[in-house]
Amino acid sequence: MSLTRRLDHRDGEEVKELATCPPSPRQNVPGREQHRVNENGRPDVSFPGAFVLDQMSPGLWDPRCKLVLNIVADCQTCHSQVWVIQCSPGARSGSVMRRSPFGVDICCRKGSRSPLQELYNPTQRSLERVSPPWLELSNTAVLHQMRRDQVIDTCRANSIVSRKRRVLTPNDLKHLVVDEDHELIYCYVPKVACTNWKRLMMVLTGRGKYSDPMEIPANEAHVSANLKTLNQYSIPEINHRLKSYMKFLFVREPFERLVSAYRNKFTQKYNTSFHKRYGTKIIRRQRKNATQEALRKGDDVKFEEFVAYLIDPHTQREEPFNEHWQTVYSLCHPCHIHYDLVGKYETLEEDSNYVLQLAGVGSYLKFPTYAKSTRTTDEMTTEFFQNISSEHQTQLYEVYKLDFLMFNYSVPSYLKLE
Repeated sequence: MSLTRRLDHRDGEEVKELATCPPSPRQNVPGREQHRVNENGRPDVSFPGAFVLDQMSPGLWDPRCKLVLNIVADCQTCHSQVWVIQCSPGARSGSVMRRSPFGVDICCRKGSRSPLQELYNPTQRSLERVSPPWLELSNTAVLHQMRRDQVIDTCRANSIVSRKRRVLTPNDLKHLVVDEDHELIYCYVPKVACTNWKRLMMVLTGRGKYSDPMEIPANEAHVSANLKTLNQYSIPEINHRLKSYMKFLFVREPFERLVSAYRNKFTQKYNTSFHKRYGTKIIRRQRKNATQEALRKGDDVKFEEFVAYLIDPHTQREEPFNEHWQTVYSLCHPCHIHYDLVGKYETLEEDSNYVLQLAGVGSYLKFPTYAKSTRTTDEMTTEFFQNISSEHQTQLYEVYKLDFLMFNYSVPSYLKLE
């Protein structure tokens, strides 16, 4: 069973140190919007956003560029062409071109198959792990292809909003956790089982230091030094891993995630740091006649005040949202980075164990499961929104609209949109 990896304009994206150097407006690269296989069986890379080597012409590159990468990948046959175009001030048609030292074998691990290969071209051994093998694997493959397509189509339909910047900086990649040994990149989204997934990543990258993820304390899982993130690599190393590792993330119904963040950060007395940093600010801006104690402690923020804070234009002008209520598309940049697998909170255990199976560790490592009675449910979310005005509901939906569309969540029935 062979699945074609659908790539689009995002696979031509570059990660650069400077985000002030867009391609020259004189660029003219005709072609399709999707990455297809041509009549010779090789990838057809004539799509917007790709800088195709044989279509270069004088004036194609902005002379201010420091480094631009164009990577053309065919992960079915495990071959890659990686080109680095070096631009210098005053460069014309004689710009220096050199072959990347990563060469052809960057997507393959010697002696074993990578998760990308297992995802897009599973072996017979993989098929034997499920029963009935062909039917179940086919259904799983189709489901994840549909999720990938949904992201691609949403990005394309909302390109003005979703692709404001053409390039990413390393600082945009601080949520992408890297596992070198199993060639995985996980973009963690707070309030979507990220504590347990960080525990799993610590087991995967610990080389025997950990065996049971649930033996790792929750606070230890969030210590940044315990996991390596993509922004800690050099620019060529970043591009190499983005091309050859399997990238995945987990998402959740946006408003359920938002209520979960509110409950955890503003209704628990132990979260004094959030009360001081955000609670006092929210009360000062959104509460009339606030008491001095409330202004000092910030520990009794109402959900209506939290929503008013989120939709206040001054909030996002002042600083980015905190990661616990930031949108997924802003945390993980799915319109710039091609995620091979989108897991969902609603099918958390199933999707998580599928990732572990692809990584070749599914026989001895499973996603931790335990009953959590305090989990935020759809019914709870409905209750929290009962006191939110239709005007504020509409404005809040606009803030999280791309997450709803991108990950195929319908508009909640309890909303009263204007």
